[in-house]
Amino acid sequence: MVNCPMCDAVIDVDEEELDEGDSLICEECGANLSVSGVSPLELSAEDDGDENEEDEDFEDEDFEDEDDLEEEEEDEEEDEWK
Repeated sequence: MVNCPMCDAVIDVDEEELDEGDSLICEECGANLSVSGVSPLELSAEDDGDENEEDEDFEDEDFEDEDDLEEEEEDEEEDEWK
């Protein structure tokens, strides 16, 4: 047994069947985990690329000035309110 590095929940796995680089998902918090060592068994959180892609898309948008950015945010807020 090993603990999730994100939520500290106990993860019941067969340590003999795991190899370095294998992936697991914590049943408690849903974190994507990677086996970073096998003797002793160590888990590390995998980077979730999907979350970062959304941030990068927003950063890549070109606004001529801050007024355009503010107008875009106001339009989004009005759409959400409707």
